Amino acid sequence: MAEAKKIRIVVNGQAREGWAEPRRLLVDFLREDLGLTGTHVGCEHGICGACTVMFNGEAARSCLMLAVQADGAELMTVEGLAPRDGGLHPLQEAFWEHHGLQCGFCTPGMLMAAYDFLRVNPDPTEEEIREALSAVLCRCTGYQGIVRAVKAAAARMRAAG
Repeated sequence: MAEAKKIRIVVNGQAREGWAEPRRLLVDFLREDLGLTGTHVGCEHGICGACTVMFNGEAARSCLMLAVQADGAELMTVEGLAPRDGGLHPLQEAFWEHHGLQCGFCTPGMLMAAYDFLRVNPDPTEEEIREALSAVLCRCTGYQGIVRAVKAAAARMRAAG
């Protein structure tokens, strides 16, 4: 077993640290060491997208990264999406209102992928939304409610300025 390395990261605006062996996946470090269980472990091969987080401002698959690679990075997990006042982010509200989830397994990854997408394309077409979300697999919803939710959230976020 290799010697653990100290990891210092900022997660959801908070400085955090812990120890990780060099081969420990970032998703496991987030869930098991930092207690941030919103990020889901799906395929562990980067295919399903359930483990998507924001890594230094861009969406990334945390199952494809080692925790040691995140040392010094800034991350946002699905737990960091909601405002600190206890409300919901417009994406979370829209997913709830438009039935954008069923079993909920893909939801954290879907929310984070949508968040990243809407940062760069605040007024997307349905086709653009479908393309952007194709990186996250959902086996329950058929994507209709998810696409409606992202479209509604985009409008809400544009109106909020």
